[in-house]
Amino acid sequence: MAQAAGDRLGLYISIPFCRSKCTYCNFASGVYPAGDHERYVDRLIEDLTAAGSWAAARGAELPRRVDTIYLGGGTPSLLAPELIARLFAAVRGEFDLEAGAEITVECAPGQVADAGLEAMAWAGVNRVSLGVQSFIDREAHTSGRLHSRALVFDDLRRIRSAGITNLNIDLIAGLAGQTAATWEDSVRVLIDTGVPHASIYMLEIDEDSRLGREMLAGGARYHAGLVPSDDAIARMYETAIERLESAGLKQYEISNFARGGFESRHNLRYWLRRPYLGIGLDAASALRGLDKNASAIRGQEPADVLRAKTTDHLKDYLNGVSVSEATWLSPARQHEEAWFLGLRLNAGVDVRRLEREFGREAIAGSLKTVERLERDGLLSVDGDMVWLTPQGRLLSNDVFAEFLAIDAIEVEGNAVS
Repeated sequence: MAQAAGDRLGLYISIPFCRSKCTYCNFASGVYPAGDHERYVDRLIEDLTAAGSWAAARGAELPRRVDTIYLGGGTPSLLAPELIARLFAAVRGEFDLEAGAEITVECAPGQVADAGLEAMAWAGVNRVSLGVQSFIDREAHTSGRLHSRALVFDDLRRIRSAGITNLNIDLIAGLAGQTAATWEDSVRVLIDTGVPHASIYMLEIDEDSRLGREMLAGGARYHAGLVPSDDAIARMYETAIERLESAGLKQYEISNFARGGFESRHNLRYWLRRPYLGIGLDAASALRGLDKNASAIRGQEPADVLRAKTTDHLKDYLNGVSVSEATWLSPARQHEEAWFLGLRLNAGVDVRRLEREFGREAIAGSLKTVERLERDGLLSVDGDMVWLTPQGRLLSNDVFAEFLAIDAIEVEGNAVS
């Protein structure tokens, strides 16, 4: 794992509760009784308290100093104010939260109560991500969202009034019924809001989502027949890049755009392979091994990395089950991840850095892959730096697969924006 001595930790805390389930969603989230909220926060606090001993028992280093926290979901803003306060108090009791730490909470538009917003501001939340997905009310409602454009504007006003100005808005290209014209309208409205960060996702339909099952089986309940073609979605994505760039929101990762200084520090932690601890349902962690710490700092060999994942069954989690799997990644797997994650960034991958971390022989095969993908127009190379071309970003999953062994484990982080 690429990191330095005294590295900080990022915390991802999963809150799986929703008021409605979006048609395209396959995350471990859903509509659960409000009575589960307190039990769930109790379990989160148990896991926060036990995290140090859990890591030590597996020979992994858990930095105590935290510089990013991300509450994702689900809809974390559904938690009652007193539960938000308890959760952040537990975090501060177990970890040393740095001054100026980035603390993000995902919120669904129209589901940010005044009392909850006050509790978040009191807890130190300084960044909010709004899952808008579309500013066209019809498209939002068709996909299972409950908000309107007017509600989004009201939320932005109230959040800013609470002193939180570091804001992100998510949009999805490819929603049922979406057209080039309505997409341009959504992108224009996003720009007009003045938010300093935007996340633009191309719809990927998972067969485990309601929309995915309908597309496989046929039917019209979730409007699967109105989903735009892959080519149309790609054009929407390209349009967004152009419009956002012109408005000063620079693309720094496949799906993420920001004004200078507003890049998501927590997101960057994943792509730069820095340590993070995931707490709660279906949350991922990546920690460095204690026994390789010294050699990793010297640059002689990569540190072992423990990658863990929690259960995705709420009932099991509430009953005391936490980690469902934990795997030590070999240097070969870490090398694959360095390409898979690094190429997501517009800055790309530094070949010399990989050579120092993994050795010249270890990266020789991947450099041949780079040469081939450069000839195919999917990668650009300039000196030691390698990055995706615009076409490569559209086909990024295919590019990433070229750097992964056939039997490679799935690299899956926490869903953030």
